[in-house]
Parts: sequence; C-alpha cells; structure tokens
Amino acid sequence: MSASDSTVLPIVSAVAGQAPTISKPEGTAPSALTTKDIIVGTGAEVLPTSTLTVHYILMAWSTGKVIESSWSGQPATFPLANVVEGWQKGLPGAKVGGRRLLVIPPSMGYGTAGAGPIGPNETLIFAVDIIGVA
Repeated sequence: MSASDSTVLPIVSAVAGQAPTISKPEGTAPSALTTKDIIVGTGAEVLPTSTLTVHYILMAWSTGKVIESSWSGQPATFPLANVVEGWQKGLPGAKVGGRRLLVIPPSMGYGTAGAGPIGPNETLIFAVDIIGVA
C-alpha cells in the first residue's frame, strides 16, 4: 500500500520479547488500512477464524500518546472475529513470533463514536506481537 507524501509511518522498535516503542506519527493519517511487518514471525499463521494471543500497544494518531498496552499485564486472548475490522483485515497472514504495525482509519476502528479513551474519528496505531494462534 502506498502512503501519501505527507504521511510518515511511525517507527516501531523490533526487539522481540520487549514492549515496543512507537515514534510519534507525523503528517496526515493514512485513509486506508496500512500494515507493516516489523518482525516477521515463523510460527503458525493468523487466519480470519483464528483465536489470537497477543501483546499490543495502542497509540492515537492525533496525539501520539499511548492509550492502552497489554505489556503491563497478561497478553490478551480473543477470537479475531470479535475485534475491530482493522484487526480482522490487517492481521491475517501474520505469524507467531511476529510484530505487525497496524494503522487503522476510523471507519475500520471505532468510527465517529469513539470508545472509552479513544476519541471520535481517531486513527489507531497498533503494534501487535503475535504470541499464539489457535
């Protein structure tokens, strides 16, 4: 996927097993789902029907602030079918051991309503580490 000239994707650290750092985003948020493998996994592949165990960090594009992180506790486990569209479309193909950057436009995230600490029309930045696939 090509990003416009005014979009600079955040830089995500690539040290496996450590909570990633994400640089503050710059420019205009991409209007389409954008994915990038930071660490390419070698384990089981994520399918649309998978139940995943992941660690993740969520940053808001508008503020460059981390909203949520699973790294302070236990990894999260859930069926991929139960989460936002950006995860459903952006994670299949990733493999266990991998770390993937997802930049999710509001239409594939929480939309005009937002959710909890996530504001309306927020572009979401996730760094997702795939720990397990079932």
